Amino acid sequence: MADLSLLQDSQEDTDGLLDFVTQDEMLTPLGRLDKYISSENVFNRQMVARSLLDTLRAVSEDERECVSVLERIDRLADDSEPTVRAELMEQIPHIAIFCQENRPSIPFAFSKYLLPIVVRYLADQNNLVRKTSQAALLVLLEQELIERGDVENLVCPVLVDLTAPDSNDDVKTEAMAIICKMAPMVGKDITERLFLPRFCEMCCDCRMFHVRKVCAANFGDICSVVGGEATEELLLPRFFQLCSDNVWGVRKACAECFMTVSSATSPEVRRTKLSSLFISLISDPSRWVRQAAFQSLGQFISTFASPSSNVGQYFRDEGNWSGAQTHSTNADAAGSSSAAETSAASHNPSGCEEQDVAEEGGGEQTAEVLTADDSKCLPEETEASSGADEDPPASAQEDPSLSPAPQDEQELFNSFHYWRTPIPEIDLDLELLEEEKEKRPSAPALGRKQLEELIENLEPHIDDPDVKAQVDVLTAALRATALDSGLEDAFLEPRAAQSNPFSSQHSSELHSDDTQRRDDDDDSDVSDSSVNPEDERKSKQQDVVPQALLDQYLSMTDPSRAQTVDMEIAKHCAYSLPGVALTLGRQNWHCLRDTYETLASDMQWKVRRTLAFSIHELALILGDQLTAAHLVPIFNSFLKDLDEVRIGVLKHLYDFLKLLHQDTRRKYLYQLQEFLVTDNSRNWRFRSELAEQLVLLLELYSAQDVHDYLRPLAFCLCTDRVSSVRWTSYRLVSEIIRKLSSCSSLLVSFLGELVEKFCHSQKWSGRQAFAFVCQLSIEEECLTLDQFSEHLLPPLLQLATDPVPNVRVLLAKTLRQTLLEREYFLNSAGCQQEALEHTLVALQTDVDKDVKYFASVHPGSTRLNEDAMSTTSSTY
Repeated sequence: MADLSLLQDSQEDTDGLLDFVTQDEMLTPLGRLDKYISSENVFNRQMVARSLLDTLRAVSEDERECVSVLERIDRLADDSEPTVRAELMEQIPHIAIFCQENRPSIPFAFSKYLLPIVVRYLADQNNLVRKTSQAALLVLLEQELIERGDVENLVCPVLVDLTAPDSNDDVKTEAMAIICKMAPMVGKDITERLFLPRFCEMCCDCRMFHVRKVCAANFGDICSVVGGEATEELLLPRFFQLCSDNVWGVRKACAECFMTVSSATSPEVRRTKLSSLFISLISDPSRWVRQAAFQSLGQFISTFASPSSNVGQYFRDEGNWSGAQTHSTNADAAGSSSAAETSAASHNPSGCEEQDVAEEGGGEQTAEVLTADDSKCLPEETEASSGADEDPPASAQEDPSLSPAPQDEQELFNSFHYWRTPIPEIDLDLELLEEEKEKRPSAPALGRKQLEELIENLEPHIDDPDVKAQVDVLTAALRATALDSGLEDAFLEPRAAQSNPFSSQHSSELHSDDTQRRDDDDDSDVSDSSVNPEDERKSKQQDVVPQALLDQYLSMTDPSRAQTVDMEIAKHCAYSLPGVALTLGRQNWHCLRDTYETLASDMQWKVRRTLAFSIHELALILGDQLTAAHLVPIFNSFLKDLDEVRIGVLKHLYDFLKLLHQDTRRKYLYQLQEFLVTDNSRNWRFRSELAEQLVLLLELYSAQDVHDYLRPLAFCLCTDRVSSVRWTSYRLVSEIIRKLSSCSSLLVSFLGELVEKFCHSQKWSGRQAFAFVCQLSIEEECLTLDQFSEHLLPPLLQLATDPVPNVRVLLAKTLRQTLLEREYFLNSAGCQQEALEHTLVALQTDVDKDVKYFASVHPGSTRLNEDAMSTTSSTY
């Protein structure tokens, strides 16, 4: 009885459901919308929001009903359930597109009904609804569905209000992110009038570091929109403050967008201000900031390339080349010194040293946790940042007496002096300094005191490699300051005895020991040791980018950088090296040669792989002579490297070899067969790439070389175990036929071997390959029809009696779809036409239905890549 009653209840529920469905079907789309929009079931209201677009399409022919649906959307937008509002917002972009397509029947529907909902949801209390509305707004802007007037009058004022100081913290941060993303879409005019003042204000938000981080991350996009004038007048002072922010995450974001900011400034500002600012980021106390800075270093250097003149000739047009070079390097040295002081003063303001040392742990300290005394450091930090980073380079330009530091002083910032015994030529630098001591005033005492205090505060943490790197940088800045004031002996030696084993006191002792050891050696050894470091220093000088930046870039291959900055710093150096080489020009290749060779022999295969993928680009930059002298040996070493490295060379083999001289290029014919051997035999993509490159290499070699060296490789690849490699190799064979068609003797020899190896093959796949090569040779016109009829047509027709149906299928396709489309075979008289017709009749009566079909009809859409290739490859 229980089972019977349960069955009756279930039947009654089913009947009720059927009645329910029937009632819904009887309702109009608008009536069904009214029924469920006021339902107490949240799921029903969600379904209403999800089906709004279908409802609009159902009533699209009636303008009144469309307007009624839009009015009900406005009512649904007031739903108290966040999931309903989020679901509605997801449908808004689709509904907006529908309204745009049906604009004549429902004009102003979007701006009147939908856009106010999107704007209102930007300040919704629920996080999900806000996120959905922000995404919807960006989609609407990308699709250009919002009128420019509506953007300026409805959207922008709301976003600006949401970033007001009294706004909710989360809402403020999200609104600022939307403003930054909208700026490229709305253009320069709206951004400058409505967004730029608030953006500058938010860059100085002392209470919320999240807002400053958003501003820093999108700083480059804003600069690109507003242009160079507004960037230099309004944005650069804010950027200097962000680069000296007390939160390392903000400084890291600045380092990541540095290239975009640099691209929006003038060359003078880039050289005098941004270069020194970037040096301060490279020497930042936080390891994460240094990582981001070194990753962006190559990109930043690339912005110094001059688009209007030859790279490397930028300063030579001003008259005396040597004088211009000295002036540029001196300015760079002065900028580097001020940058080191600026970095120290900004990251460790008076009273805030302990805070910055603690932040190295990785946490982003917020402004809320600062005490009242700590918060007083922020204005000083801002003042120190803007003043130290901007004023010294400008004043150095105005007053020449403040800028001329000796050119060799830049060597003080080279990591070479931190990890090795100072070379004897430093005495020459001191003599030069003494000669020019009277020409410049002494350095300000405030900078020396600050640097001394910073080093004293960092000395207790000297065991930390990151802190030690910072101490080294600050010691170099302190040494430069002491040299400027003529107080090296009195100021540096006491501190050097405590913290730096490579100071002047130890240097003199080690120097005497080295001199004593050198006395026991040959005169030639003494000469080499005294000349080589000087030659090495001079070989790194150039006049395109500030020397300090290039020195930092060259130091990325220093093993100590991997320990104190990033384990993959060498990979980042290799990745950006072509861009740096393009900026410096081929005449300054001597500056990068040693670095490139060091990277090419790096222990990490990822570094060598990166170079292998870009060596063809570097060869294009350097030209044939430098390529043959410096890149070819490295290219040869890559050929014998791991498969992960060799694939980079192989993918651009044609691009590299075409830049070489013909005699040098011909030597690689003997090495091409080495690509057939891989570390993993299952790496079939390696062989497929080889086949594709061989097709391109045909144009670089003579017909005789192709026949002697590339022919065996092609036949070997045609018998590969993987179908994809074989099909690519068949195209290679057809291109070889085209190459050899100009030499009858080589062509006859090649076609004879092709018939012997494939048409008479014991494997049915080889015979099928012969039919495919014949079809491809005719379609691509690789040889004349007379040559084809004489050498390939008779053996091709013999395949009509092949025991394998797949071979006969491809033969039928070749005869019907390729040969019979040529008038040559239709109008020719003689035994060839008779044999062709006889073979076709035999195939039309074949026992296999597929062979019979392709021999009898002519499928219009059946072509080489669609039918023949797919059928045969599936049967392998």
